[in-house]
Amino acid sequence: MTQQGVRRPADRVSALAPDAASRRTGSGLDERTEERTAKEREEEKQASGGPADPEAARRRAERREQRVTAGVTELEQRLADLLRGGLASAEQAGYAWWDETAARMVDAQAPGIAAKTRELGAIPASGPGWPARLLEECALLHLLAQGWLRRDRLPDALAATVRSRIGLPASADGPPLRDRWLVLAQYDTADPKLTVRRIWLHGTDSGRTRLLLSYGAAGRAPELSLPVGHTLEADLTVFPGAGQLRAALGERYAPPAPATTRPEGLSTAQAMARYGDALRDDPWLDTVPVTLEGVVPVPDERPGAWQLTDMEREGDSKTDPTADAALPLTPAFLARPGLWRLIALSGGTPLTVFGELGHRGFTPLTAWPAHPGAPVTLR
Repeated sequence: MTQQGVRRPADRVSALAPDAASRRTGSGLDERTEERTAKEREEEKQASGGPADPEAARRRAERREQRVTAGVTELEQRLADLLRGGLASAEQAGYAWWDETAARMVDAQAPGIAAKTRELGAIPASGPGWPARLLEECALLHLLAQGWLRRDRLPDALAATVRSRIGLPASADGPPLRDRWLVLAQYDTADPKLTVRRIWLHGTDSGRTRLLLSYGAAGRAPELSLPVGHTLEADLTVFPGAGQLRAALGERYAPPAPATTRPEGLSTAQAMARYGDALRDDPWLDTVPVTLEGVVPVPDERPGAWQLTDMEREGDSKTDPTADAALPLTPAFLARPGLWRLIALSGGTPLTVFGELGHRGFTPLTAWPAHPGAPVTLR
């Protein structure tokens, strides 16, 4: 970012090198995951054959926590051995060492750590600067492991976040929030086995932003679909955890209708401050949803790069550090047609843009023109 902002571990692996997970369809790791999942389903099926038994559920939860603790302790030892032997050994070992470590975490019923470990396996092949990136990601994994081992000393919300990052199941809790939810963006990501749909909503009355996740089998669209630029009056219930934005959709009171308003936005400097605040609550956060107001896309100093800068901001950068603030657009977005739709929509005039801000920059998802008009999806 052009202004000194929050520093988060450098480039996410999947954008830099082939995804190790996608190269292992049908591998021993997938078989372990399926075997463990099938076993858990069978246990739940047997448990559901009669009246609910809180004591049996408590014992199952304790057994799982014991397995996770054993797995996390082993992970800490493996990371210590890796650093003691030098990071060069990670390049020589290739994916095999990380595959085995991820499989051990699956056995320990810690799928979140297993997924993160698979990502680390791709870093040595990600190009120049990989040792620094690997060290940063190992540090975050170590932080997560220590959070789990010391979870009884953490505030309840942060402990819930650690459990979520470990991969333990959780249900939406708390009172539902009824609002008129503006659909900010909707997009799908897919792997060989699953399609995930992310839907960002903004409460027009509460001002809160929430995320809905919907899943479908590989090659099939998830069932839930909401049109961007429409509002939906409904109840949302959030999942536990510090700074968590994911919610579950509850009762709907009316079908989606075209919106007559657009979300209020922030400056680029305010957006970076929001990302920093979010990292304080969840150090493992990749991105935070942000709406920028009055920004224009302009070429960056780097060849082929673009950034969003505040159109109306004036001032002297020597006295006002936010005067020359700008957010670089992520490399992944620069490779998509959405970049040219964004540039054409602006034409040098300021826009309102919603997207996801992370350590690699800003990924625009939806833009509203300066004049009244329908939003334009960018992904």
